[in-house]
Amino acid sequence: MGLIGKKVEAFESDAFQKGKGFIKVSSEKDFAGKWSVICFYPADFTFVCPTELEDLQNQYATLKSLGVEVYAVSTDTHFTHKAWHDSSAAIGKVEYIMVGDPSHKISRFFDVLIEDAGLADRGTFIIDPDGIIQMAEINAGGIGRDASALVSKIKAAQYVRNNPGEVCPAKWQEGNETLKPSLDLVGKI
Repeated sequence: MGLIGKKVEAFESDAFQKGKGFIKVSSEKDFAGKWSVICFYPADFTFVCPTELEDLQNQYATLKSLGVEVYAVSTDTHFTHKAWHDSSAAIGKVEYIMVGDPSHKISRFFDVLIEDAGLADRGTFIIDPDGIIQMAEINAGGIGRDASALVSKIKAAQYVRNNPGEVCPAKWQEGNETLKPSLDLVGKI
C-alpha cells in the first residue's frame, strides 16, 4: 500500500452528523491543522459495521481529547446514513461524522474500493495535521476492528510527530520508553 506519507487528495462530500444534520465535509478545510481518522466500512444496514461504529463511538470522547476528528465513510449516501442513524440503536449513538461516498472518489483514492461490488473494504487511516497519511490498515469484510487499538496508534503517531528522532516500539503505551535509532542500537534490541 503506497499511501503512507501521501497527502490526502482534495475532496468534498455530503455527510450526516448527529445534532447538525446534513453537512459538507472538505478534506482541505476540515482536515487542516488537526488529526483525523477515516474509517471506511462496507455498507449501512449490515452486520459487522454497526458493531464497529458503536465501538468507535465508545472511544470518541478519548479521540476528541487527543484532538482527533473521526469520519466514518461508506459508499452509501448521507441520506442513507441518516436513515440508519434514526433506525438503529447502535448507530443512533454515533456523534462523529458519517460521510457519503456514492461517487467512490474517496474510497478509490484510499484504495479501499471493491470495484465489482461498489463497496469499501474496512480501512482505517490516521491523517496528521498536514493532511499526510501516517497509518493505513485494511481488514477483510468479516473482521471487525477494535477502536481501543486505534487510540494507542494515534498516541504513538502524535508522540513521534512531537519528538523527532524517537520511535515507538511494539506495544508502546503512553509514558513508556521510546527508541532513538542510531548506530549504537543496531543489533542490541
